[in-house]
Amino acid sequence: MPNAMLIRRADLSSTADATAFVAMLDAYSRDPMGDGQPLANDVRERLVPALREHPTTLIWLAFDGDRPVGLLTAFVGFSTFKAKPLINVHDVAVLPETRGRGVGRALLSAVEEHARATGCCKLTLEVLENNTRAKGLYEAVGYQQATYAPEAGGALFYAKPLL
Repeated sequence: MPNAMLIRRADLSSTADATAFVAMLDAYSRDPMGDGQPLANDVRERLVPALREHPTTLIWLAFDGDRPVGLLTAFVGFSTFKAKPLINVHDVAVLPETRGRGVGRALLSAVEEHARATGCCKLTLEVLENNTRAKGLYEAVGYQQATYAPEAGGALFYAKPLL
């Protein structure tokens, strides 16, 4: 990663950080491995206030100089089997032209450091089956398909859209 690269926690009460976050999330949304389209205007308007109100929001931004080039959004959850907090990584995004420079790895390292410092028992995330690049990174830094009892097989992620 170049010397000018900086990874830090975002402060969504800062206009600069809020603007950088929305720009990065919009870039991620436009990506084929995101939503394949820009963020809707109403989402852009609600996003930062809603995240600021959500009590477990964690966000890291990656900068190359003053330019935002990556983000990681996560939320604190809880493991009933361990009786400890966990962190679910919800978004990891790196601008296409800066991929392969260690930005994603640095963002994942930052959230892991925070999770260890706050007594979390694990990190979780979801990834699209065809996102081979992201899967390779996640596996390289220690993520794997969740299993709890080997005879039960691996865990799957399901969703039921309500909107």
